[in-house]
Amino acid sequence: MGGECTADPLGLFHGCWTGGILPDMETEMTHAMNLSKRALGVPASPTLAITARVKELKAAGEDIIGFGAGEPDFGTPEVICDAAVESLRSGQTRYAPTPGTPEAREAIADKLRTENGIECTASDIIINNGAKFTVYLALQAIVNPGDVVLLPTPAWVSYKPMIELAGGVVREIPAGPDSDFKMTADQLEAAIDDDVRAIILNSPSNPCGTMYSPEEVRALAKVLEANPRVAVIADEIYERLVYSDEPYLSMASVPAMAEQTITINGLSKTFAMTGWRIGYACAPGKNGEVIKAMTRLQSQMTSSITSFLMSSIPAALQKATAEVSSMRDTFAKRAELIHGLVTQWPGVSCPRPTGAFYIFPDISCCFGKTSGGGVRIQSAMDFASALLDEAGVAVVPGEGFLGCGVNHVRLSFACSEDDIHAGCQRVREWLDRLT
Repeated sequence: MGGECTADPLGLFHGCWTGGILPDMETEMTHAMNLSKRALGVPASPTLAITARVKELKAAGEDIIGFGAGEPDFGTPEVICDAAVESLRSGQTRYAPTPGTPEAREAIADKLRTENGIECTASDIIINNGAKFTVYLALQAIVNPGDVVLLPTPAWVSYKPMIELAGGVVREIPAGPDSDFKMTADQLEAAIDDDVRAIILNSPSNPCGTMYSPEEVRALAKVLEANPRVAVIADEIYERLVYSDEPYLSMASVPAMAEQTITINGLSKTFAMTGWRIGYACAPGKNGEVIKAMTRLQSQMTSSITSFLMSSIPAALQKATAEVSSMRDTFAKRAELIHGLVTQWPGVSCPRPTGAFYIFPDISCCFGKTSGGGVRIQSAMDFASALLDEAGVAVVPGEGFLGCGVNHVRLSFACSEDDIHAGCQRVREWLDRLT
């Protein structure tokens, strides 16, 4: 998909463009300092843009209910904070090993072995500056210019730019609400050819809030096992936030997929540590080639994560179980609440969220209608902009999520039940005024 985000009366996404260099910016390259085509061709993240816009409006005294933020509304558990503070006070402020300290890497490996069934050792682990950078680093390590990377869509907004920054070519595998936004094994098999180098698999999904069942993971694994040249980048950042009756199954725990999968995870979502920027990758086998490559790249980019945060990793993984369980139970209740309220919106439909903290309703029934403020709704962008302007409710428009996402908006229920009730009521009243 391509095209300029012109329907943006509130300026939510300054410079949002998915088709390459912004036309007006191409001429600006002749003035002042020349910028690279790479920098000009990368769109700003719409999810971060909406979060920033909400903060601006609230700071200006506006009554805004925000469903945009992709981060928990809880505080980081105290036991984790204490570990970091103690490290800081004890002088752990010097350089740390690029892939992480032995203790932190072993804590992650132990977690993956015992909780996820992934056979690995500390040497199979690299710790990075957030799971987002970890995905970027993995792509840089395995993708060559012209390689095709499969991307089931709708997909998180940053995957496509990161693939393209690695020189890769995105090949979408579209999945709609009828399948809970999940591709089938048949779709995957049909999409693979000799040009395919990797696939990004995100479950539970951002933005869709649904996850692949163990049976579905095994079916995908069977296809991928028959295509060993295709690496799997399994983004499992939401794997502990699951509300389905079915257990979570990691792709790398399927024995045949252990050495074909790069597992990406981190502490941001599960432990309410988004600002700490701690992510990690696990890639067992093959003489540790992938982890060694990622380590070399990281050594020339960021070096290690902040050294005095290393101790927070064992603390989180080993001592914050009760806090994680409590947060997960709260999110599960919110998932049921918001799904019940959203499905009462006239003409709007969406699958029940079974993981992460997002719901992704189809609002295309509103296209062609006019809001109470006189805005003609022709896209999810129009919907989100008018909703924020006229009802004070912030959602993320689906254009950046590709595929059928253009007909959807994403709501995060990482907010209070009171805000969920009030925000959903505002949306319903606003919808009732469409003509």
